[in-house]
Amino acid sequence: MTMTRGRSVSKLSNCALLAFLSGLLGCAKHSETSSDSSKVRVGYIGLTCEAPIFTAVEKGFFKEEGLDVSLVKCEWANYKDVLALGGFDVTHHLVMYFLKPIEQGLDVKFTGGIHRGCLRVQAAAKSNIRTIQDLRGKRIGVPGMGTPPFIFANRVLGANGIDPGKEITWLVFPAGELGLALDKGEVDAVANSEPIGSLLLADGKVRNIADQAKDMPYRDEYCCAVLVNGKFYQKNPKACAAATRALLKAAKWVEANPAAAAKISVEKKYLASTIEQNTAAISNLRYVPSVSGAELAVKLASAEMKKAGMLNPTTDVDALARHAFVHMDGVSDEWVNSLQVEKVAGGQAPRNVDIRKYVKLQFNAADPFCSGCLLPVVR
Repeated sequence: MTMTRGRSVSKLSNCALLAFLSGLLGCAKHSETSSDSSKVRVGYIGLTCEAPIFTAVEKGFFKEEGLDVSLVKCEWANYKDVLALGGFDVTHHLVMYFLKPIEQGLDVKFTGGIHRGCLRVQAAAKSNIRTIQDLRGKRIGVPGMGTPPFIFANRVLGANGIDPGKEITWLVFPAGELGLALDKGEVDAVANSEPIGSLLLADGKVRNIADQAKDMPYRDEYCCAVLVNGKFYQKNPKACAAATRALLKAAKWVEANPAAAAKISVEKKYLASTIEQNTAAISNLRYVPSVSGAELAVKLASAEMKKAGMLNPTTDVDALARHAFVHMDGVSDEWVNSLQVEKVAGGQAPRNVDIRKYVKLQFNAADPFCSGCLLPVVR
């Protein structure tokens, strides 16, 4: 496999400008940026994992921080560029999705971790593949080249001395057909995201070979973190800190009240789903906010993406991580750990939720469950 590595910052800027201009047409209308740092625009797409954004609005966590927040709804195609060029100021999103663009000059910063990873590499249950080393020379099915499952698999392989570009055959299948590809013997293993991995496990089709949620060094890694526009941060560090606190508090609230968070997301029409379906999806993630965890995720992902050939060979990953993550006043693990959130009566997920009851097997890029992990990282 041949991977395209890097493009000049000037080309990226030109493409970003075009994406930004088109993005403004596709985004929800919002008021013009004010010099008042209390006014913050928060971007979202309409995904299950964005529950803390919706919760922070509806539970008043942004207002508690003295912020006047407006939401900006955007599309995947230009999401990164619209953030970088000021179409909105703050959001939370996938760490691995932004590292390559940051390497290329995208001006955004990570500020805190929202939830832990949901990516897996799985082998057919009936196969003799039991370790990462057993994947050498095998066929791995992915929902797309450059998607987060693909990146995670590349990281795992590269960290274990396997060249993912030369020693692995990558095959692309629609996300909902990865299990079928295993059944038919078209692939030896698959890389996927939630809830697909849990579905395949529940059906007894696979065994986990690498689990971002359980295996070291990934189990404490945050796949999703708060992001701020770099220029907005330089001008409004207090507002960025306040927005980060609101989102981290909301993440903690979602962890304590997944069913209530699912209800907010659906009833307020932030996404297209049912409350039961959204509850099953949210309860399968771990919303345990952390500042140091997000910083560690940026460092670990940068190092392993470089080892796997997904960052430029000349990139100083320590410098990249320091550039990509910022510490802000009043945003610390001590503060996060001191947070107390209510536990809403009836707001928790039922015990022993069988995700198979609620999840359709026909996934596509518009599905609110996993579209964040099914679209490629543009390089």
